[in-house]
Amino acid sequence: MSDATAPKSLADLSIEEFVAAMPQGMGKLNETMGIEIKEISEDRIVATMPVAGNTQPYGLLHGGASVVLAETLGSIGSAIHAWPDKVAVGVDINATHHRAVTSGVVTGVATPIHQGRSMAAFEIVISNEAGKRVCTSRITCALIPADRV
Repeated sequence: MSDATAPKSLADLSIEEFVAAMPQGMGKLNETMGIEIKEISEDRIVATMPVAGNTQPYGLLHGGASVVLAETLGSIGSAIHAWPDKVAVGVDINATHHRAVTSGVVTGVATPIHQGRSMAAFEIVISNEAGKRVCTSRITCALIPADRV
């Protein structure tokens, strides 16, 4: 993107434009897991993920799959905050799994906890189709100069 065509914020892009602006689109892991971005703004990022194909041996949604969804959402929010001079790199993520899910689609919603000059943190709540909380996650990203990547 040239400076003349660069948006004021990554949040000003449509979801399709945002994904196209990423060096590797959604990324192979997100594509494999079926993660779909539904909403992007500076205050809220939403995506869905199917349970099917993302389960552990007992047929439950894999906790690691929930963490992948959470990291995707928190990283997008951090990238929006960091842009255009910085990029976000994850330094910490945690997750508390509240209930099992065996089918359907889960939805993750990321909201900012802290958006500073050198760090951003997001809370991600993942819910089942009934709106019940499945997982709560928190991610912290360091914001580093874009020319260092």
